[in-house]
Amino acid sequence: MTDSTPRWTLPLLAAGQAQKEMTHNEALTLLDLVVQPCIESVGLNAPPADPQAGQAWIVGDTPQADWRDHAGHLAGWTEGGWRFLAPRPGLSAWSRADQCRCEWDGTAWRTGRVVGREFLIEGKKVIGAQRPAIAFPVGGQVTDNEARNALESVIEVLRGHGLIASG
Repeated sequence: MTDSTPRWTLPLLAAGQAQKEMTHNEALTLLDLVVQPCIESVGLNAPPADPQAGQAWIVGDTPQADWRDHAGHLAGWTEGGWRFLAPRPGLSAWSRADQCRCEWDGTAWRTGRVVGREFLIEGKKVIGAQRPAIAFPVGGQVTDNEARNALESVIEVLRGHGLIASG
């Protein structure tokens, strides 16, 4: 039997263990940090001078002081000091500073990126997978330059938004 959980390394109680409440409370403290996390900011390298219990940050790439050796970790301040959790793929947190979600993709934190297969509003698909390139209009017996310029502008906007591939 191991002494911690496999995903979040939460401490487990051992049979006959003295002071079980300490192990249990530590596990609850770590759960409080990782369940629906809300962080102050992403990428801070030095711990803040006056953190409040319950506040959390995502540690930057070159951590200093108490955060040394915890790059990319979720760092939470508790009454007992700093607690750290190494992220797992799919962990996301709300960033107060950025006003959006950030997600650990297995190698780095991605802020403000939304990944999906389709976008629905009131049950109706409004954005889906990128479509093949659309060629600009050419030729024809009658040329309407204003209409052609308008179509080219629409195609460029759709390409710029990534909705259709570049031709």
